[in-house]
Amino acid sequence: MEIQGLPGQLLADLGPAIASGEIPEGTVLRGEELEEKYGVSRTVVREAVRILESMRMVEPRRRVGITVRPKGDWDVFDPLVIRWRLAGADRAAQLRSLSALRVAVEPAAAALAAKQADDDDRRELGALAVELTVTARAADLESFLRHDIAFHAAVLRASGNEMFAHLKDTVGAVLTGRTEHHLMPHQPREYAVRLHREVAEAICAGDADRAEQAMRTIVVGAMDELDATLELPRRES
Repeated sequence: MEIQGLPGQLLADLGPAIASGEIPEGTVLRGEELEEKYGVSRTVVREAVRILESMRMVEPRRRVGITVRPKGDWDVFDPLVIRWRLAGADRAAQLRSLSALRVAVEPAAAALAAKQADDDDRRELGALAVELTVTARAADLESFLRHDIAFHAAVLRASGNEMFAHLKDTVGAVLTGRTEHHLMPHQPREYAVRLHREVAEAICAGDADRAEQAMRTIVVGAMDELDATLELPRRES
């Protein structure tokens, strides 16, 4: 989600500052002070605060001000919250948390997709697997990322589970974050691309076990690569 205009510019400053802890929880912001500091109107401040409130990052109160809420209250699945956290000091922890979510959800979604996918889903996954192969060989990371996001979204949607499907933007945010913060190789690895093709083939064949295992290998492998790149402590086995 991209917020345009002056509210978007204000959010681009306030959001990351709150997410990083530069503006810590419990801080009370005053609308008039924000107007003066950023040179914007009351309407712009209200719009930006409304968006932050929808993410549960702040709580406006009459006669009190705009209070920054504790991190535990935030809508951590919101793509903008994810983006802001990835831009801050806790990038490693955020990526680790999101990767753990993917490990828990995406293999199960792939297994369900093998049982629930319709002909349109199968055609889409097959076409995306081809696009991933082509763009990986060309080392076209921008196009590869676009197709990778679409591929994982298609698997979640094909599962037939609306809760899984709703996580597409969350998964897309972590895939984007890995690329934007240079945590991906310059050219996608062939084995990872092959595994995406295997997921697509297994779903098209209705092989739930194979689809689940291939997707698990993808997301666990991505998690292990992040651990190595970010030098995080390894998980207990």
